[in-house]
Amino acid sequence: MAKKPKKQQQQSGGTPATVALTAAGVDFTVHAYDHDPSHPSYGEEAAEAMGVSPDRVFKTLVADVDGTLVVGVVPVAGSLDLKALAAAVGGKRAAMADPALAERTTGYVRGGISPLGQRKKLRTVLDDSAGAHPTICVSAGRRGLEVELAPGDLAELTGAVLAPIGRG
Repeated sequence: MAKKPKKQQQQSGGTPATVALTAAGVDFTVHAYDHDPSHPSYGEEAAEAMGVSPDRVFKTLVADVDGTLVVGVVPVAGSLDLKALAAAVGGKRAAMADPALAERTTGYVRGGISPLGQRKKLRTVLDDSAGAHPTICVSAGRRGLEVELAPGDLAELTGAVLAPIGRG
């Protein structure tokens, strides 16, 4: 009896984010670069390594809004407006989530948290500036790996609300 071939785990080195994109049939491009652990900003490092404007590279931040974890996706060139994030989901107060809790909940490590393919799908808010670009880049699920896709596809796959949550 012939052995059944083993399934390739996550499409030969893929991440839950890239597997989710492939399964959804969405057009995307993966960008890999050598991550430098001494770089002070994961997002700015990604923009520099890919030669992409920091306005098109978005970071995924996990916040606690009134006791519920929520994802904010904002350009790496700016920061997350916690008050605006809370308002976007009908909450009152927001604070950055405990990093260990964010990692456990999403299944990703800090600096590699993707808005896609999370272990537990969290409510997501995408900064409305994303709509100004034909494509944006977000983490593909690990440090040194980004995925480029249309902001509308990202919003659809994550169920994201678009709102002005970024601060320049």
